[in-house]
Amino acid sequence: MSKYTDLAMERRGQFSPDGRPVYNCCQSVVSVFAEDAGYDEAAAMKAATYFRGGMQMGSVCGAITGGLMALGLAGIDDSQVLNEFYRKIKENHDGLMNCKDLLRVNAERGGEKMPHCNGMIRECIGYIEQVLREKGKLS
Repeated sequence: MSKYTDLAMERRGQFSPDGRPVYNCCQSVVSVFAEDAGYDEAAAMKAATYFRGGMQMGSVCGAITGGLMALGLAGIDDSQVLNEFYRKIKENHDGLMNCKDLLRVNAERGGEKMPHCNGMIRECIGYIEQVLREKGKLS
């Protein structure tokens, strides 16, 4: 694990009184990169508020969206990087990127939601770290 993954998983262990994680999947990814990119973490958290649960309608997974936000904060605007990110996610998840589909397949295989989502967060953070290192944005 890395400092980014460790921090995201630490944050995912915090729960609100209603039992939901305080940090949604998108927030968990983008927030750990915000400060290193020169942005206010609180602002990144606010920007990512509505991207949980695939924009709260089962669309693109919040961890994936958070990864794209992190790349943007780092100044990465490269369609090749974007396409490679999508390819890797799809390759690892039966061609799926939407939250509702990823969760459905996970449930069909007997998986629980939280471990699945945490796995998506770890996967996306790992890829973002790789890109940022390759682009000289991380040491």
